[in-house]
Amino acid sequence: MPNRNPFMRTLRRGYTLIEVLIVVTILGLAGALLVPYLSSKGDFDTQAAVRALIADITFAQSDALANQGFRRVHFFADGSGWCLVRVAEEDLSDPFDPAVADYVYDPLASNAERGAYVVDLRESQRFSSVRVQTVELDGGARALTFDELGGTVGAGGLPGTGGRIVLTSPQSTYQVDVSPVTGKVRVTRLSTNPTP
Repeated sequence: MPNRNPFMRTLRRGYTLIEVLIVVTILGLAGALLVPYLSSKGDFDTQAAVRALIADITFAQSDALANQGFRRVHFFADGSGWCLVRVAEEDLSDPFDPAVADYVYDPLASNAERGAYVVDLRESQRFSSVRVQTVELDGGARALTFDELGGTVGAGGLPGTGGRIVLTSPQSTYQVDVSPVTGKVRVTRLSTNPTP
């Protein structure tokens, strides 16, 4: 058994006022820097929707190249989203008909959609405030079509002229520019909309 002296006290040291003030100051600065980022969560959701759109455009281009067929990203007229469809060369000029469209298979789609590659921004809690505001592709078309070489094509199979797609939410607006022929995309932030 260790020999303990009952008269010996253990020295306990507390924090000084200066140390407490330094910690409170550091926490205050961290909070002041973090709060603006937390308040712009809606902007992060808009950015995520833009990333999803770019990923789907890239997938449609890759799928057209890999399967040696035409793929189209069609944007819905109400601004609620887009879908990926297969299209035959002779049908390039035909208007989009959701009832007969040959949707690209999406293994992550719900059973109700039977695997159709459809992105409905309203169904996602995260993207519910995001809308496709403007679609100006290949001289006024609402679709971006890729041929078997991965290049963009317009009506009649002519080379695509590119265009732009604008996604907006109450927090921000982004423009996705599509280059002619190559289909290369570039994103520009147009504005930060004031939060209501």
